[in-house]
This record gives sequence, structure tokens and C-alpha cells, in this order.
Amino acid sequence: MKIVLIKKEAETSIGLVRDNQIYDVSSTFAGQNCVRGLMQAWPEWKAALEKIELGSSSHPHVGPMGEVALAAPVPDPGKVICIGLNYADHAAETGAEIPTEPVVFNKFPETIIGPGDDIRLPAISSQVDYEAELVVVIGQTLKNVDEAHAMEGVFGYACGHDVSARDWQKGRPGGQWLLGKTFDTFAPIGPVLVTRDEIADPHDLRVQFRLNGKTLQDSRTSQLIFDIPQLISHLSKFTTLRPGDLIFTGTPPGVGAAREPQVFLQPGDVAEVEIDNLGVLVNRVVLAGES
Repeated sequence: MKIVLIKKEAETSIGLVRDNQIYDVSSTFAGQNCVRGLMQAWPEWKAALEKIELGSSSHPHVGPMGEVALAAPVPDPGKVICIGLNYADHAAETGAEIPTEPVVFNKFPETIIGPGDDIRLPAISSQVDYEAELVVVIGQTLKNVDEAHAMEGVFGYACGHDVSARDWQKGRPGGQWLLGKTFDTFAPIGPVLVTRDEIADPHDLRVQFRLNGKTLQDSRTSQLIFDIPQLISHLSKFTTLRPGDLIFTGTPPGVGAAREPQVFLQPGDVAEVEIDNLGVLVNRVVLAGES
């Protein structure tokens, strides 16, 4: 099923997408408007949502996808974990060696924004790049999980955009991956959270990025060097993964820094991430302080 967070002035409510139409299902959850809370009580709520999805329950129709203001489907993750150089074709374009273990960094929760929100370009960076990514949403508490059982801990998937300030990521002493990746608004996700059972094979999805309508990235998750079970198992050895944690799984080739001439985000740009069966994540680019 496809779950969204509907914007309602200063609050949000849980919505369900059926036939490209959004229905407000918050009344089913007695005021529950937190997707993380939904995950933690998933066995209790799944059957109710399935009835709504099949049309056997009546809930307010909000409008069609694309015409309803939505928030990030997981606006408050405990952890935002990202994987670098995880596409073989992207590693090749950067001239990097294929990693022998996952390259891991993180973003702060303040990076998270939703569909239609603005990516804000910071004044202290002039090389802000784009990276389309498949995001894995954790649905169970996991520690030291083996690869064979790792997928059981996945709640679902979403489109993600790992916005990256290259002049901070690579152009500072020692390389400042954290700082280059974690400016506010640098992790758009959405528009929907698609549950695991809806995606037959997350390792064979087309991932695209468009800038102002022009396709700059186009690959498939079959190019992942470390697949999702490997990533989850590896990460769970270091930290306890909890419901609502996000894993950005890496980006395909075609990033702006690897192009000739280089392409970086500019005010007024429109960035789109599209992944098979996960919809299109659209964000406008503005200067920090503008709207």
C-alpha cells in the first residue's frame, strides 16, 4: 500500500493512496498522525488499512496525487544513514575503486523535507549537487541481524534526494562528508511511502533524476554494489536500527560534479527524482532565506 502524510495547516494526517486518489484515514487510528507510530503497531493497523485500500471502508476523499499538499512520509527519523559509492557505474564515473565494504555517512534529521518543499542553497556553498536515491524505511528494531532475515525489518521504500555540497564534502581539510551532506533541506523524501509487499524486487527498479525536465541520471538498482540485506546487516552491527530510520542506498551515475562542464543546482531549478512504483519527488531550488 501507499501511505502519505497530508499537510493540514500546522499538523498532518495519515493518508492512503488508492487508484491515484488520496483518502484521509486518520480517523481509523484514533488521532494517530505519526507514521513511526503506525509502524510500531503495524500488525494492529495493517488489516484496517487493507480494508480501506480495497474500498470496503469509507473515508474522506482529499484529492488526486499531485494536487494535495503532502509532507515527508517520515518527517522525524531517528537516524538518516547514507551509503556512498554504492553503484558500480557511479564509482566508475568518479574514478573511485569499488569499495570492499559499505561507505557510510549520515545526515541530521533537519535535512528532511517533503514533496513540494524548497531545497535551500546555503550562502557558504557554490557547488550543490544532486543525487537520486532509493530510500529504505526500517520498520522493526534490528541489532546484529543476519542478511537472511534483514528484509523482514524493512517497512517500505520511498524516493530520496541526497543533496550534496561538493565544496564542503571534498574541498575542506580531511574531507567534510558530514557537513557537505547535512545542510538543512538536503534530504527530500517522498511523495509516498510504499510498503515492502508492494515492491516485488527492490533490486530491479529504474532510478531517474531530472533537472528542469532534462534527464541527468538514469540507472537501475541492479547496479547496487551492496544490496539492501547486506546494508541492513552491516549497519545493525554498529547501531540499533529502529522503526522510522532511513537508509539512503546510494546514487547512480550522472551527478553534476562528474559532468563536463559540471552542473550544480541553481535558484529556480526544479529537481525531480523518479523511481519505478514509488512516484515522482519534486522540489524547487531556492536561496536560503528566500521562499
